Amino acid sequence: MQRLTGKVALITGAARGQGRSHAVHLADEGADIVALDICGDIETNGYPLATRSDLDETAKLVEKAGRRVVSAVVDVRDRTALKKAVGDAVAELGGLHVVVANAGICPLGPDVPAAGFTDAFDVDFVGVINTIHLSLAHLDSGASVIVTGSIAGLLDMKDMASGAGLQGLGGAGYALAKKMLREYTKGLALSLGPKQIRVNTIHPTNVNTDMMHNMPMYRTFRPDLPEPTREDAELVFPLMQAMPIPYVEPEDVSHLVVYLASDESRYVTGQQIFVDGGAGMKLGL
Repeated sequence: MQRLTGKVALITGAARGQGRSHAVHLADEGADIVALDICGDIETNGYPLATRSDLDETAKLVEKAGRRVVSAVVDVRDRTALKKAVGDAVAELGGLHVVVANAGICPLGPDVPAAGFTDAFDVDFVGVINTIHLSLAHLDSGASVIVTGSIAGLLDMKDMASGAGLQGLGGAGYALAKKMLREYTKGLALSLGPKQIRVNTIHPTNVNTDMMHNMPMYRTFRPDLPEPTREDAELVFPLMQAMPIPYVEPEDVSHLVVYLASDESRYVTGQQIFVDGGAGMKLGL
C-alpha cells in the first residue's frame, strides 16, 4: 500500500528479531531505513547478541524492498557515537520521520552480577532515552516515536527479582526499565502533543526471537529442569497468554509498528498498546 512513501524510519536493534522485522515491514510500505545495532555481545547477557553480518542481512532485505538504507554499528548507551550515527544518516537520507526505539537485552538468571542490572537498565531505558532525545532535533509535525515495551516487564518488581517472573538482578533491571518507559512515553506524548509529534509504546508478550530462545530464558520458564530444551520451555510458554499460543511472531508486532508510523495513526498518541494474546488481562496488568 506504500503507506510510508517519503518517510525515513530509524530502528535500533535492527540486526535481527523484532528490529529486522520492523525494518523490512516499514521498507515494504515505502520508508527508507536507518538500521542501528550494537553488533556485539554484552558480558552480563547470557545469550549472544546480533553480529555485523546480521545487520548487513537486514540492509540487504531493505534494499530488496527497493528502499534506501543506512546501517551503522553503534551502542545505544554511547550517546556521542549515537548522535553521530543519527546525524550522518539523516544527512544522507534527507530527514527523519519515524523513530522505533527497539534495542533491548534481558540478562536472566540467579547468578547475574550487579552489573547485569545496570546493563539491562542502561540498554533498555537509557538507550531508549538517548535514541529519542537525539532524534528530536530532526523530527517535525507528523512524526511518530514508537517504543518497544514488554508485558513481562510490567510484572511486580518483587516477582522479577525473586524468580517468580523473570529472574535475578538482570530481570529486575529489565523490569524497572520497561516500567519507567511506560510513564516516560506518556509524559513525552503530552509534551510533544502541541508539536503534533506522537509517542506510543508497544508491549508484546513472548516474541519468537533470540531473546526468547536461549538457555537462561528456558531455565526461567522451567526451573524444575537443569538443562531444559526449547521443547521443554514451549510446554509452559502458553501459560503467559489467555490465547493458547506460546508466543507471537515479530511480524505481529511489526504490523502495529507500520500503523503507528503511518498517517493513519495521526491522532493516536500516549498509548500503551498490548500485542499479547491476552497476557496482560491474564496477568492483571
